[in-house]
Amino acid sequence: MVTAYRLIIFDFDGTLADTYPWFVGVMNGVADRYRFRRVAEHEVDTLRGQSARQVIAHLGVASWKLPFIARHIRGLAARDSDQIPLFDGIHAMLLRLKQEGYILAIASSNSERNIRRTLGPETAALIAHYACGAGLFGKATKFRRLAKEAHIPHRQCICIGDEIRDAEAAREAGMAFGAVAWGFTNPDALQAQRPTSLFRHLDEIIAGLCIAPGAEAR
Repeated sequence: MVTAYRLIIFDFDGTLADTYPWFVGVMNGVADRYRFRRVAEHEVDTLRGQSARQVIAHLGVASWKLPFIARHIRGLAARDSDQIPLFDGIHAMLLRLKQEGYILAIASSNSERNIRRTLGPETAALIAHYACGAGLFGKATKFRRLAKEAHIPHRQCICIGDEIRDAEAAREAGMAFGAVAWGFTNPDALQAQRPTSLFRHLDEIIAGLCIAPGAEAR
């Protein structure tokens, strides 16, 4: 097998887990609790084309509230973990990647406990490293930590996620970025970030990473 990568760092919410419907369902309750703008139904598509910073500005969220909001959302996710499914085919994809020799990791603002509960013990065991509880804009630090733990150079790491902030963090960490089209952010907005790859279907991750013509050999 040939590949340029050895470590694959996955985002969780919107990438492995289908949290978008749940997030939309709880968002206005969070807005009421922390006193920022509610999201009207007609605004959702527009917000899906924006970065996290743009969304925060649009909703009028004070920056000092972000850690409290993140902690509250993690608590809601723990409460509702049985309502948050993985996307179809996630276990099979992760298993195939592990069998191909990749080291798998997850970096997320969600908690490791919530992530493990949603993954289930069999799927969670496929993940070698977890870096959870990241700040909204703190993923680059998590990416670097995971690479250090796995003893993998940054150029041999690819971060896979569904948000513009994932692309920004990968770029800051000096790593490749693979965007997924099935999460929160509009695929066109992700494409504008010039990702290394844009995966429109789950099978394309396998095809793109396990069959990589022209990539350097391990």
